[in-house]
Amino acid sequence: MTERSFAVEEVTEAAPVPKAPPLRAVAEAQAQQQAPRQPDYLEGFLNPKPEPAEADDIVAEVVLALRQIHDPEIPVNIYDLGLIYNVEVDNGHAVVTMTLTTPHCPVAESMPGEVEIRVCAVPGIQSCDVNLVWDPAWDPSKMSDEARLEMGML
Repeated sequence: MTERSFAVEEVTEAAPVPKAPPLRAVAEAQAQQQAPRQPDYLEGFLNPKPEPAEADDIVAEVVLALRQIHDPEIPVNIYDLGLIYNVEVDNGHAVVTMTLTTPHCPVAESMPGEVEIRVCAVPGIQSCDVNLVWDPAWDPSKMSDEARLEMGML
């Protein structure tokens, strides 16, 4: 067996151990080093809505909002697809009458809710009702020429 020896040194004073910075300082330093914050899509959600504009202008804005919603099975927006039958706006209240391609459409539960959210996001709209109707039934003849072109039907 080998013998081990240890050197012992007496220390009268040791350097103080540096303390970790407070967590708030660490978080602030990390936040400054990170990339700029991405836009918050809910920003302004709780801000008061502006006063209503002309009804025709608001209807046009609602139509633009509806053109941003796409059917998940067909690469065409729901307005050009012919799913929107009517849009009425009165004193900041919108009423959208729409249908779906079939009553068994997989988005039958979620699509009206998405339409309501998008329409309520239009400046000047305070509330929205979405009426889902099945009569008249949707058929491809209700599609716009742009939608038919997109689908290769022209």
